Amino acid sequence: MPRVRTIAAVPTLSDLGQLPKRLVLGRAVRSDRLGESLLPKRLALPIFSSDPLSSVAYATQEILIVLTLAGTAYLYLTPWLAAAVVLLLATLVLSYRQVVRAYPSGGGDYEVARHNHGPLASLVVASALLVDYVLTVAVSVSAGTDNIISAFPSLDEHRVAIALGLVALLAALNLRGVRESGRAFAAPTYLFVTAILVMVGTGLVRYFVSDTGLVAESSGYGVTAEPGYGEMGALALVLLTLRAFASGCTALTGVEAIANGVPAFKPPKSRNAATTLAWMGGLAAVMFIGVSSLALLADVKYVENPCDLTGFADCETEPQRTVIAQLAAAAFGGQTSIGFFVVQAATALVLVLAANTAFNGFPLLGSVLAQDRYMPRQLHTRGDKLAYSNGILLLAGFAMLLILVFDASVSRLIQLYIVGVFTAFTIGQWGMVRHWNRERALESDPAARARMRRSQAINLVGGTLTSVVLVIIVVTKFTHGAWLVLVSMPVLIVLMKAISQHYSHVADQLVPDTDSRTLPSKVHAVVLVSKVHKPTLRALAFARATRPDQLTALTVNVDDEDTRALQADWERYDIPCALTVVESPYREITRPVLDYVKAIRRESPRELVVVFVPQYVVGHWWENVLHNQSALRLRARLQFQPGVMITTVPWQLESSVGREGGEGRGAGPAPGDLRRGLTEDEVESSPYG
Repeated sequence: MPRVRTIAAVPTLSDLGQLPKRLVLGRAVRSDRLGESLLPKRLALPIFSSDPLSSVAYATQEILIVLTLAGTAYLYLTPWLAAAVVLLLATLVLSYRQVVRAYPSGGGDYEVARHNHGPLASLVVASALLVDYVLTVAVSVSAGTDNIISAFPSLDEHRVAIALGLVALLAALNLRGVRESGRAFAAPTYLFVTAILVMVGTGLVRYFVSDTGLVAESSGYGVTAEPGYGEMGALALVLLTLRAFASGCTALTGVEAIANGVPAFKPPKSRNAATTLAWMGGLAAVMFIGVSSLALLADVKYVENPCDLTGFADCETEPQRTVIAQLAAAAFGGQTSIGFFVVQAATALVLVLAANTAFNGFPLLGSVLAQDRYMPRQLHTRGDKLAYSNGILLLAGFAMLLILVFDASVSRLIQLYIVGVFTAFTIGQWGMVRHWNRERALESDPAARARMRRSQAINLVGGTLTSVVLVIIVVTKFTHGAWLVLVSMPVLIVLMKAISQHYSHVADQLVPDTDSRTLPSKVHAVVLVSKVHKPTLRALAFARATRPDQLTALTVNVDDEDTRALQADWERYDIPCALTVVESPYREITRPVLDYVKAIRRESPRELVVVFVPQYVVGHWWENVLHNQSALRLRARLQFQPGVMITTVPWQLESSVGREGGEGRGAGPAPGDLRRGLTEDEVESSPYG
């Protein structure tokens, strides 16, 4: 006969408490339909690339903010810095195409570091990416909120509330599953790409052909240099340029998301992921170059403090319009043109949805870490829609906290940004260099070895560049907020190592040994009694049905009159079991029961004690407040006693009957119906059913 039987799950009706969940998530999806949620390239591009594509909306802006610290004298550096960012983007795209082919499991830089550098390096990468994913949500949503406010300035006072609402909406969409969120995000991403390309084309035509030219609303403003930036020496200029370049590197966040999400692609997974990476890199480069060029041609001014703009009369009351908003107005003929509102709507949408890159990357990475026992196992569990629901909720919670703390300010949040992602970039690229060294040693085919050398050269260039950029970022941003990330990462590493040690310690304790198979010498059943009523009698009946070697009905005397009444009822009902009364001079229930059970164990250590606890089953949350408090406290204390088992004996009150089917009182037999011999059909036909 087979030793294992598989029983098919029987679908049941959800209770009314599931209704809000079903409204948000829709119908649950069977586990065997997981393959149906795999993504084609046309959906994978907006899901995994919305972050790097949308970063063109604020990357140029961040370069301008830093350069204008010294006034307008150094804005000519903008195109050179943009070109350097694009060169780095191209290198990263080529490098990550090697990663998705070599490590298609979805761990990305974490997987690379684990296999090539060891556990500590992998934890550094994991902590860096987890922090960066949270910041991606906070920054993207805050930037999207900025663009909404640029179109409707009166909403400025509701900035934080709008950002929090958008994060909640994103979490709800992602909880519905990858395919559903992909469809929701595809149209806005493609609309944004189209709108930006049309805006760049229209702006260039207006600049070179139109009589009016391309003029931003801030072109006539001057910029007051910050104290200490007016007269700079060569070293100060280099530091300013490097800081502006570091800010522009925000355009590179999210490049690694495709490498982390390879398992979500349709087969052939690695090839489809590599193709999507190339599409993403090409589009991001063209858009970033276009926006940076237009900003220079239109003479856009953008500063951290609006009142540093000389000529901006309403700086105290009016928000400063974003670079994208100024370019859209200049290209399409004003802030009331259709083109302006289309670009603003598309930009705001895609910036908000860019956080979806993190909503896909964070849960996937959390799942990998949970599988490796560095994160709670709950992060590896899929929800009703086959998404990693716990990871999505955790990410949304931390992002909301950052938005609250930093008032949804992009300029403040951006200082914490990209430290983590460039840490992961650097460790991952050097890990790939070691990977190709190992693979080449095992390969004898000259053609294959040549391909590996080319791949290694790409990763070597990528590792060198990202190392240099990481140093620049840490040096130039440390005092501006990057220190917070550098502190958070070690804290996360210590936490993950502690979780791993806990799981290892528990696993060691749970390894079966000979004692695990030894039967107890005796079974002593203890039934807790408060009154002689139906729950007590059911608990006694169940305890007797288990045929223990010894049965004790136990009550605690906290009131002499009540105890005497209980003893009288015990005799009157002629219950076939002696009632044991434990004195409690201080009117405590839990401690005397605990002491009684410990005494049994001391007298016979191999004896198993089974404590039967009667408990009411209620149908409303507020009824729990009125019942079961003593039972909860007893179970909480008894579960720490070795050799003691706790058996809860439920008694369903009328308010609970029918709750499982959501049909109210008549959905099932009342307490006692089946014991009286009534079948379910007879119960349903009864006028009292």
